[in-house]
Amino acid sequence: MTVDVPTAPAPSHGRLIPVTVHFDDLDALGLLHNARYPLLVERAWTELWQEKGIRFEGDWAAAGDACNAVREFRIGYEAPVTRTGAHAVHLWLDRLGTTGLTYGFRFCSPDGAVTYARGSRVLVRLDAGTLRPAPWSEAFRAAARELLRPDA
Repeated sequence: MTVDVPTAPAPSHGRLIPVTVHFDDLDALGLLHNARYPLLVERAWTELWQEKGIRFEGDWAAAGDACNAVREFRIGYEAPVTRTGAHAVHLWLDRLGTTGLTYGFRFCSPDGAVTYARGSRVLVRLDAGTLRPAPWSEAFRAAARELLRPDA
């Protein structure tokens, strides 16, 4: 199958996190199943935040900034992924608020040149006891600022 895929320059902001598409991620047509994109994006974000010392280890009260919930998720599919193997997720922040943030992402080729899907997700930091919005810590905010899109 020949598919025209949109190309983009290598990312000048955010981070490009390697991910692997496995055979069981494909649908009956041999394309990356639409439900796998959010999963692979989530895994990329988890890896990035863990590198920065932010992780969930089973205790919501101790989770701090890892205690958050998705408020909104949007994705647009631009070209089908037709093979297994190495790919990447380009991650960045569009907005960093007091209790929430909006991040952008692209599911792309390993070098970031080819975009297969793009989207955004809104997260809200929660207080573990009340499940109400709570402010991000200063340590989290410092790590997150590094990911802000320059024009954000």
